[in-house]
Amino acid sequence: MLKKLLIANRGEIAVRVIRTAKALGYRTVAVYSEADANALHVELADEAVCIGPAQVSASYLNNDAILEAARKTSADCIHPGYGFLSENAAFATACQDAGLVFVGPPAPAIELMGSKRRSKIAMQQAGVPVVPGFEGDNASDDELIAAAKNIGYPLMIKASAGGGGRGMRLVESESELADNIKRARSESKQAFGDDELILEKAVIEPRHVEIQVFADRHGNAVYLGERDCSVQRRHQKVVEEAPSPFVTPELRKAMGEAAVKAALACNYEGAGTVEFLVDKHRNFYFLEMNTRLQVEHPVTELITGQDLVAWQLTVAEGRPLPLAQSDIRLTGHAIEVRLYAEDPAHGFNPQTGLLHAFEPAEGEGLRFDTGVRSGDTITPHYDPMLAKVIAWGHNRDEARRRLIRALEDTAIFGVTTNRHFLSRIIANDTFGAGEATTAFLQQAFSDDPSLQPQTPDIRQLALAACVLDHGISGQSAWSNAPATMTPITLETGDTIVDLLVTRSGNRLSFSMGETRHTLTLESQGDGLLCIIDNGVRQTCQYHRQGDSLYLQAFGRSWSVRDITYQPTTGATGAGSGRIQASMDGAIIEVLAEPGGSVRQGDTLVILEAMKMEHPVKADRDGVVSQVHTRKGDQVKRSQLLVEIAENQTAGQEPTQNDKPGKEPS
Repeated sequence: MLKKLLIANRGEIAVRVIRTAKALGYRTVAVYSEADANALHVELADEAVCIGPAQVSASYLNNDAILEAARKTSADCIHPGYGFLSENAAFATACQDAGLVFVGPPAPAIELMGSKRRSKIAMQQAGVPVVPGFEGDNASDDELIAAAKNIGYPLMIKASAGGGGRGMRLVESESELADNIKRARSESKQAFGDDELILEKAVIEPRHVEIQVFADRHGNAVYLGERDCSVQRRHQKVVEEAPSPFVTPELRKAMGEAAVKAALACNYEGAGTVEFLVDKHRNFYFLEMNTRLQVEHPVTELITGQDLVAWQLTVAEGRPLPLAQSDIRLTGHAIEVRLYAEDPAHGFNPQTGLLHAFEPAEGEGLRFDTGVRSGDTITPHYDPMLAKVIAWGHNRDEARRRLIRALEDTAIFGVTTNRHFLSRIIANDTFGAGEATTAFLQQAFSDDPSLQPQTPDIRQLALAACVLDHGISGQSAWSNAPATMTPITLETGDTIVDLLVTRSGNRLSFSMGETRHTLTLESQGDGLLCIIDNGVRQTCQYHRQGDSLYLQAFGRSWSVRDITYQPTTGATGAGSGRIQASMDGAIIEVLAEPGGSVRQGDTLVILEAMKMEHPVKADRDGVVSQVHTRKGDQVKRSQLLVEIAENQTAGQEPTQNDKPGKEPS
């Protein structure tokens, strides 16, 4: 009998595993980096061991430190979660050698399926359909370029050891190939320590549909329906749902049986996911097998009524699967979105800082899987996911409605998130019709307002002014004294606005130039503002932190800074051509050289953050006058990296659009 489980992970998946393990009577052990000393998963576990500094290579990827933590605490089994060491065959072997039960598949299965090249060959031999491509053993750049001519364009470059979109590139023409191979190798090496690449013919506008499989040591294997993960950005999943609105019962059976065939072909045990691309004619092709629990496993749990972590522990103990294929039923519909600390309106830049408030919405059919709470600091060291928000409904539309409401009603103050972006996707007509493919965000959704910077309008600024204490609210607002006028100055983003507020009793009128808006203040307190706007009573959530005010209402979030009593200053910034870091991170390549000519849009620096590479680009034409960073530097958001002087020979004056710190395009 297994008694004590060490979770070799962090964040929401560690919390998720701890909760099921505790419910089953296991004692639990958390591991944590120095940056995660106060994390939720550490608080919830029975015991916790620090395994190193913030860098993942020295902590969550440190086999020896994790195994030593298991020895110290007398743990007898290890759950790897997802990411980090979850698909590391050497770690699975090391656990076994140390006398620990690894809650996952055998090392040979991990090793085989961890190689896109070898797994694709194995699937061909097992009779599972695959995408045409090139799987040369450690193919050189020249071999890949030669193979591409036979495959044709468009094609995909993929890291053989990859996942999560890292080391993956879509190439439209031969002229783009060499540079993309270089970038894919670099990103793959950074993420996986392996730069082997394969090529595949690009299946245009496919569905990304995956099958949840489970196998035990007794030769049993089942599939628990499918998940549609077609809504993706840069090959990373944004929305996942089960069942797929595109999959018929016949296709589900065919894909499920193929997935089981794939699992049996590699002597699989435990939870696995077989991913397929499905074209518009419902032909499906093996993409890869993830030998672990998936981020999106909750949607499968909600439609099957099964706890997949409990299933994993059952298999790890050597017992047979809880259900046979004929016992598995799918009920209702579930949709999951990944709530990230990122800014969709500025290139999805990851956001860091103090999470002043995080209060998940409550309601029927809702589930939040999270590893953060109010007061936590979002650091640049790890993935910026705050939570997975999942809604179940008797049908797809009910699940959609519940999910939109959950996103709108969850209070998040302190960091910018992708919440509005997510709710817009779920409400979108194309998504609602079940027609979203992997091209959805790049095509049907590309012009959505959530992807563009938005300046708060007079109504939103009026709500902010109601909260700020300048004598326009509070007890005095209820008096019958004559109307008074109060000026308020707010900073929002790079914009400074002056509001003139006129109060008469509890009726407030706001003017900004020629624009006016009137509200009736009903009540204010405990982070909730109640107003009547055009005859409709509404509420606005808010959080005040010094001069900064965070608000959300009407499905939107915005923030302002009160600078009413600050001295007047000129325009901020030091002129065009000052190229700043778009986020906290590490410099992995510097392409700019002093004296070199650059054009607007040229990549000057490659910044690595949140396990992804981000190009920092020139915001104007000119000559590089100074480079303030070098490869290996750790930099902060808005830190000056490169300066570009005007190219005098161009004979062009700076335009109004040449502004300092412009986000990379």
